[in-house]
Amino acid sequence: MGSAEYELKQDSEETLPSLIQVISSSGIQGFDNVEPNNNKLVGPPAQDTEAAASDDGSVVMISDRMQSISISMPPSPMEAHLLNAKRVVFSDHGDTIITNGNPDSTAPSDMDSKRIKFHSQPMPTASAVKGGNFPKHSGIMKDKRYDSFKTWSGKLERQLSTLRGKPRGAPSEDGTGRNAEIETLPVDRYFDALEGPELDTLRASEEIVLPDDKRWPFLLRFPISSFGICLGVSSQAIMWKTLATSPSLKFLHINLTINLILWCISVALVVVVSSTYLLKLIFYFEAVRREYYHPIRVNFFFAPWIALLFLALGVPPSVATNLHAALWYVLMTPIFCLELKIYGQWMSGGQRRLSKVANPSNHLSIVGNFVGALLGASMGLKEGPLFFFAVGLAHYTVLFVTLYQRLPTNETLPKELHPVFFLFVAAPSVASMAWAKIQGSFDYSSRIAYFIALFLYFSLAVRVNFFRGFRFSLAWWAYTFPMTGAAITTARYANEVTNVVTQALSVILSAIAMLTVTALLVTTILHAFVLHDLFPNDIAIAISERRPKPHRKWFHLRHGSSDTRDIENYLKFASSDSKDIEASLGHPSSDTDRDCELPP
Repeated sequence: MGSAEYELKQDSEETLPSLIQVISSSGIQGFDNVEPNNNKLVGPPAQDTEAAASDDGSVVMISDRMQSISISMPPSPMEAHLLNAKRVVFSDHGDTIITNGNPDSTAPSDMDSKRIKFHSQPMPTASAVKGGNFPKHSGIMKDKRYDSFKTWSGKLERQLSTLRGKPRGAPSEDGTGRNAEIETLPVDRYFDALEGPELDTLRASEEIVLPDDKRWPFLLRFPISSFGICLGVSSQAIMWKTLATSPSLKFLHINLTINLILWCISVALVVVVSSTYLLKLIFYFEAVRREYYHPIRVNFFFAPWIALLFLALGVPPSVATNLHAALWYVLMTPIFCLELKIYGQWMSGGQRRLSKVANPSNHLSIVGNFVGALLGASMGLKEGPLFFFAVGLAHYTVLFVTLYQRLPTNETLPKELHPVFFLFVAAPSVASMAWAKIQGSFDYSSRIAYFIALFLYFSLAVRVNFFRGFRFSLAWWAYTFPMTGAAITTARYANEVTNVVTQALSVILSAIAMLTVTALLVTTILHAFVLHDLFPNDIAIAISERRPKPHRKWFHLRHGSSDTRDIENYLKFASSDSKDIEASLGHPSSDTDRDCELPP
């Protein structure tokens, strides 16, 4: 044994652990060594040393005078997140330190060392992580499950391209293309994946693209149907203005101050709800886009503009007496654009034809025409209000027949949708007032529309089951402005036909509408700020584009046959604790069958 090897062995016994002393470095994965016959390594020589790069990127200083050993310790799990050097190379005597491939000028330059040691930097402790000694990884503690619905991480430009109907073309940053879940969903997908009164309940066989084990961000849970609150309260401002100014109801001595207070509350509600939904549009554009393509939710996109029309109709005389005609054009333009899309889909057929997507919520797309006609006629306009009245009347006739006589393939509307049935009353009530304003008097045409609305009101009000048996939700606000509209129309009719019956009917309907709105407003505040369950997770916007895989059945029998029902009953019975298998099949027992009876 040479002197150099003896010195190396002696130094190893002093510094290395006992395990490394007895194990050959060439026999263990993770250790590397320099062969005795290959002292010349690739790399620029520095004085009497040679530098070589190891597999993991560290620099090894090797002396020409002796064999050196490089020990590659397992890297730290946090190695990818460290900016500084992960390994320090130095010698006992030469003390040349290499950090990130650069020699440390502060160390002595004596390279006559015979012994070279290599040390790995230890893992940073928790205190080092908290202290910010290395940069934090952007993905740590960040929930990325909502990224596909976020505007900025979801690539707004591509989402807008999809909204315009352009095919997906731009790949994502990872090169895999855009996520399939954020593509435009066909209307059939909503009907297949959802059920319930407003297609807001996920079927058992479906999955959603958002987490169902936690509460979503508030903006994702805030639906477009929240504007129904604005419709109910703002219509009350119109009703109290009508009651205070109607000649036939002067005996009530109603002050216009009530109209002013309700109008201010309505303005505040419209501002709050509109601002909240605008934030949803900015930060979660994909969620708004899915609501827009939802066959039921799309009707509520008329609600913000109808609420603004209600505010213009109910403006107190102390605030403004005459509104500029330009306001009417500004408010009716978005309604006109929405009608071009929706009415065109009804007419052209396809997946979104009226017979397939018909729902009482579709009345909102009709009410906008009549409310706009009423406001325009109140401002002194002629042709514009008449145009919207004609368009609304034509489509209301079609919608009324479609909803009144539903196709055999349509499912029966569940009880949770009963409040929305009162939207049947809204359209003829507002149409009656709009035509009276256009014509200049409450003539026979206006009265016909009013009587239709009154009959529909009574036919729904006498059904007690329509008002019980289901939990509170935002759909209850569908009661409010149809009831209020019927009360306002009755007060207008009482001005033309003044008697005890019309006056009493005006007071009764106004009182019912006022109590309904008050009760719903208090209940809504209770559920929103006390119970915190007014806005549950909006499952309707989180359905997946992928259809679930059908489950293969072990038998292939005609659907609905008696054999199929027998097998299903048998399977149900076999999993129960009962002992009589034949009872599940429903056939009379016999001796032969009893002999073949299976054990439980």
